[in-house]
Amino acid sequence: MHSPCTGEASQACFHNLCQLPFLGIPEPQSSTSITTAASSRHDFEVAMASSMYPNSQFTNHESFPSLQESFSYFTKAFPLYSQTDQADKIREQEYYHLSLSNHVCLDYIGHGLFSYSQQRSYSREATVASTSSSSLPLRQYSSSLETPFFGISYKAANLHSQIQYGSQESELECKIQKRIMALMNLSEDDYTMVFTANQSSAFKLLADSYPFQSNQNLLTVYDHENEAVKIMIESSKNRGARVMSAEFSWKSLRIHSGKLLEKVRRKRKNRRGLFVFPLQSRMTGARYSYLWMNMARENGWHVLLDACGLGPKDMETLGLSLFKPDFLICSFFKVFGENPSGFGCLFVKKSSSSVIKDSTSTGLVRLVPARRPSQISEESANDDTETEEKAKQELHDDDSLQGSSSGPMSRQQTSEKTSELQETKEVSVKHKAPEIEVSVSSSESSQSQIIASSASGYSYLECRGLDHADSLGLISISTRARYLINWLVNALTSLQHPHSENGHPLVRIYGPKVKFDRGPVVAFNVFDWKGEKIDPAIVQKLADRNNISLSCGFLHHILFSNKYEHEREQILETRTSEGGTVLNGKRDKLYSGISVVTAALGFLTNFEDVYKLWAFVSRFLDADFVQKERWRYTALNQMTIEV
Repeated sequence: MHSPCTGEASQACFHNLCQLPFLGIPEPQSSTSITTAASSRHDFEVAMASSMYPNSQFTNHESFPSLQESFSYFTKAFPLYSQTDQADKIREQEYYHLSLSNHVCLDYIGHGLFSYSQQRSYSREATVASTSSSSLPLRQYSSSLETPFFGISYKAANLHSQIQYGSQESELECKIQKRIMALMNLSEDDYTMVFTANQSSAFKLLADSYPFQSNQNLLTVYDHENEAVKIMIESSKNRGARVMSAEFSWKSLRIHSGKLLEKVRRKRKNRRGLFVFPLQSRMTGARYSYLWMNMARENGWHVLLDACGLGPKDMETLGLSLFKPDFLICSFFKVFGENPSGFGCLFVKKSSSSVIKDSTSTGLVRLVPARRPSQISEESANDDTETEEKAKQELHDDDSLQGSSSGPMSRQQTSEKTSELQETKEVSVKHKAPEIEVSVSSSESSQSQIIASSASGYSYLECRGLDHADSLGLISISTRARYLINWLVNALTSLQHPHSENGHPLVRIYGPKVKFDRGPVVAFNVFDWKGEKIDPAIVQKLADRNNISLSCGFLHHILFSNKYEHEREQILETRTSEGGTVLNGKRDKLYSGISVVTAALGFLTNFEDVYKLWAFVSRFLDADFVQKERWRYTALNQMTIEV
């Protein structure tokens, strides 16, 4: 049953009267509170401008403010940032590899399950176990023993049978499922959850199982090219779906509300279909009101919420606690900054499960418990023992054939057999996996083990990465991200080419600029002193050379009003359906959009990370920076990169 106020709230949303899609705070209910909220946003923007004081523009990367000086201005402008220092402590204790490797990770999307210190604890256990069980004088730690925490194996079942009848789940799967349901703020009474190989598998599974024969429409709301959504669209088209997309207004890249509202309310005899909606763009950071989902449901659509780009605590916000989508997809990786592999999750609302139809599509997976180090060492020891016993038996058989002779020949053969036995043992170790040496500090000995063993195998699983998000809470995480992402946007736009005739800025930001309620990700491009865009792939490669991990993407479905129509040809580029740029326009289907560089911040990101990105981008103020980098790596006899 819907609230009688829902319709009025929905109407207000489409007239830009609700700008708080999910900030973890109640939306204003009176004119006074609206005025206060607007005042707070104005004060925030003023403070952000002063965070770069005394210079508002920078034209020379060699006269850049230091990290300490920049951080001092930043904390003076935002004294509340210091209240989020618990995140710094967690990073120092549990993810210290980021500091040791001097690596800036701005390319992770999803939720991290485990911490790096857990991985090291497990690695240490594996090292001790393998060393104590080996009769060899030296046995180095094998990289294959570094814990994957779990593995995945594909199921033969399809989504329909899994939802309707379920399956036997392991203890590991049950525990991870309960932990994820708690994180997503979803009840097992309301939703059924299945594991998929990845995000793309989850989207394809739903597309292959949704009844597009009767509910013929697929409506997506993405301002960027998304591989998983592309797979869903292709699968849906093959099953007769009519595909539509929202459009985004240049220059703000906000949803064109009028056109989307027309698509949502379109009157047709056939039932509406599937409405696929992310609450924020995982490229531009633009946030969208959850009331769009309510409007779609009121008009007969089934709603799929793409939660892959949400923060670890965003599901606790007001709107999402009130609105329950029919389907929800999210993704998880293992260790931030270290192990990006993981799995996807598809949630199906039980009251909507009858819509899922039988299909031949696969993609469901089972989580397979990783072998414990003690198990690995025991198996390894057993392998060595079996090899040794087999060799001894062969040696005994040879001796029996040659009688009891103890002459030089028999001693030589015995020596050769013994040598072969030792070599066999060594080869059996070497062929298990490549060997690396691991140094383990004594300070790690106090870390708890990841998984406590029991008779059943895995009695307790600690998803410490999720626990860290819980300990920080929604307010702390969102406050920290708000300060950092807006400072980064402000810093990037402060870079100006020196002596350029038209004052060309070095960086262009796409989507929201400095804004209180923007998401913690930014899409941008770098331009040279002549105003020509530097290929985002080059920026990404050079950033990687400087130990900064960024992503590249493609913005599309951009709508130019008459006011900006003259900018269309200058702004947009053409790509094929395969993602490559074309010249003749006759190869594959063509798409228009903008290729961009993206930087995504997580709850472990700190000020030093965003400062390093700013400092790196500022080097493009040197007109010869790209050419110098090519010469530098050629001189170092490195593999040449196409820049």
